[in-house]
Amino acid sequence: MNEPTSELSFDVTEADFRQTVLERSLEVPVLVDCWAPWCGPCRNLKPVLEKLVQDYGGRFLLAKLNTDEAPQISAALQIRSIPLVVLFVGGRPVDQFMGALPESQVRAFLDKHLGEQVSPIDALREDAAQAEPEIAEAMLREGLEHAPGHPAVTLDLAERLVARGALDDAQGLLDAMADADRDDRHAALVKRIALARNRPPGDARALAARIAADRKDFDARFALAAIQAYEGDFNAAFDQLLEVVMRDKAEWREKARQQLVEWFGVCPDAEAVSRGRRYLGMYLN
Repeated sequence: MNEPTSELSFDVTEADFRQTVLERSLEVPVLVDCWAPWCGPCRNLKPVLEKLVQDYGGRFLLAKLNTDEAPQISAALQIRSIPLVVLFVGGRPVDQFMGALPESQVRAFLDKHLGEQVSPIDALREDAAQAEPEIAEAMLREGLEHAPGHPAVTLDLAERLVARGALDDAQGLLDAMADADRDDRHAALVKRIALARNRPPGDARALAARIAADRKDFDARFALAAIQAYEGDFNAAFDQLLEVVMRDKAEWREKARQQLVEWFGVCPDAEAVSRGRRYLGMYLN
């Protein structure tokens, strides 16, 4: 009989591997001990792992998989020799070691991954940030299935949805967030959605021609900047308004400064914002 999954150490089978390993590793790292009854080194390693899971006091869980009874999982993990110990974080394997290592080496293995205390949900977010858009969106949706309403994951997903134009879906996520979780990033995404819903009037080419004919046509610069911001080209939008700040010393300059500050809070490109702030500070001094 399997030990209850409320314990730090428990047996796992193919039938409950997804629930007890993959899903639980979204909340806490799970160390999977792949063993078999006939394996002598496995018997030597088992008490070491069971001691360490108690010593670490819940910083990871120990799942014991009898490979003789789990051929599909064994194939998925590409097990060639046992004992094999695999660490799962955020629903996926992140590292492994083979053989009956002494306690000191197993501790070193664990400390390499547990020492920084990165939560599984943060690890999932980091992985999603590096993934292709479709994969990242699927990862974040999975994260919300296991951590419903998680503010950072919700905002990550909403940002992905805004980027691909799924504005209604993004707005729904933001509207469902608790008031206590609505921070500056939430406000910025709400503004981005509002910006993306309403295309400003005017023809970009005609406005660019007006600016080429008169560098101080500030009406045209503001109109073109609004179109560029709507299209997501914040670098170009910032450049138009920075030209206004540089060329005017009165009302237009202040109007441009205010619009830049508002868009700095909306722009998802940190590098573009940093560049814009740097030049704005330079031109105002």
